[in-house]
Amino acid sequence: RQALEEMRTLYERNQADVSEAKAGRTDLIFLIRFRHCCLLRNQRCLLAYLYDRLLRIRALRWEYGSVLPNTMQFHMSAEEVEWFNRYKKSLATYMRSVGGEEGLDLTQDIKPPKSLYIEVRCLRDHGEFEIDDGTTILLKKNSQHFLPRWKCEQLIRQGILEHVLS
Repeated sequence: RQALEEMRTLYERNQADVSEAKAGRTDLIFLIRFRHCCLLRNQRCLLAYLYDRLLRIRALRWEYGSVLPNTMQFHMSAEEVEWFNRYKKSLATYMRSVGGEEGLDLTQDIKPPKSLYIEVRCLRDHGEFEIDDGTTILLKKNSQHFLPRWKCEQLIRQGILEHVLS
């Protein structure tokens, strides 16, 4: 906000000085050029800041999944939340278009897995959890299970499970 206010002030001063320069005051040309360079610099800084925020918001989709925690959304503007939702939909459309009938979930393995099954500990009560073979597992606090990595990766990111390293 301060940078935008500074840019507004510089622009207004330049407008006034341009009018005087047109009237014959050529000594203001260097000052006008200097302010214009300051405006361009501030513009580049603001664009870099906004681009960095978009990269961070994009990373949140990969880290937290399609639903952001309220604490994250609280710190985002309405436009940023809208951008996140459009990115989420675009990513979902792409994932459905590749990988056959079911699609391909690119968010499953952020890092390449060393094994297909991992040992996990439940950090809080979650309820029943069904794996592909139809087995239902009750996820209670402090219980440990040996589960397929791809099935519990999202729960690990959400903080419901933790990977137990032997």
